[in-house]
Amino acid sequence: MRIGELSRKTGVHERLLRYYEEQNLLQPERRPSGYREYGEADVDTVRRIRSLLAAGLNTATIATILPCLHDEGERLVPNCSDLLADLTKERERITKAITDLQTSRAALDKVIAAAPAEVAERATSGVTARITRA
Repeated sequence: MRIGELSRKTGVHERLLRYYEEQNLLQPERRPSGYREYGEADVDTVRRIRSLLAAGLNTATIATILPCLHDEGERLVPNCSDLLADLTKERERITKAITDLQTSRAALDKVIAAAPAEVAERATSGVTARITRA
């Protein structure tokens, strides 16, 4: 199938499919005309890529772990022994990022809470006015 059909089947824009190819996540055949030719298995590969992106992994990480995953129904199942260590590291990275963001939010909450009542009131009425005008 050509890239347009893969895009329709997966709901992923053609530009992203080309990007996935650049990142070595997809390896379509090339026709003599230069057109990309995708197989039915590429539909599943794109679904796996999208799942892993939604899980917070970047494309470089996905490129290394994608060959070590297979589908069991709706689940992705690792089938390489060292993959679990890599996934655990990624989970720890994401957990640290969440913790850092929570710390940043708490710091902002303190600054916001320290605002005098009249400043907070003006800020709130300004937000309401902007919403009303929009």
